Amino acid sequence: MFTGIIQAIGHIQEYDARGADARMVIAGGGLDLSDVVIGDSIAVNGVCLTAVALTPTSFTVDVSAETLRVTTGFAPGSEVNLEKALRLADRLGGHLVSGHVDGLGRVHRFEPAGESHLLEIDAPVALARYIIRKGSITVNGVSLTVNAVHDTRFSLNLIPHTLEMTTLKHLQTGAPVNLEVDMIARYVERLAQFTSTTQFPHSTNKD
Repeated sequence: MFTGIIQAIGHIQEYDARGADARMVIAGGGLDLSDVVIGDSIAVNGVCLTAVALTPTSFTVDVSAETLRVTTGFAPGSEVNLEKALRLADRLGGHLVSGHVDGLGRVHRFEPAGESHLLEIDAPVALARYIIRKGSITVNGVSLTVNAVHDTRFSLNLIPHTLEMTTLKHLQTGAPVNLEVDMIARYVERLAQFTSTTQFPHSTNKD
């Protein structure tokens, strides 16, 4: 579990294609890895990955073909947003993020707006129903608040600090982005599917 508060900007230092899968060495970019052990989870551009090897300044992950198919941002040399897994005693500065990307959005507009930047993203139709004004969403691993929603397009305001501390400053019109919607919205939808009249089959198991 993560919060969407980026702790460092790393980069893909090595990329070893293994069939449709890949093994990557990710330079930590100053991320404190002293308390990370093999098997720990680290969010890379919002994707929860498992550290399979470590050095003081880098970690290695195996990325499946399916993960590569449904996410973006793993080209060799690319900068990536990094966040270590949440501990129970940590402050929840963003929102609860699973690190399981729901789909790819696409940047419609990214431009200065005063001292901040306006970011507009087109979401897949299947995800748009989970995105609400003033709700939370994760973009390339960054926890952000939705300012406005129109059909499948939503807008965000990025303050200078967010741009400085994440890779979002490099976004361009048309660029794909990893999206994870607020998991609470999914739970609410699931609960709403079960009404008081829902009939459940009786168990036939006998002791």
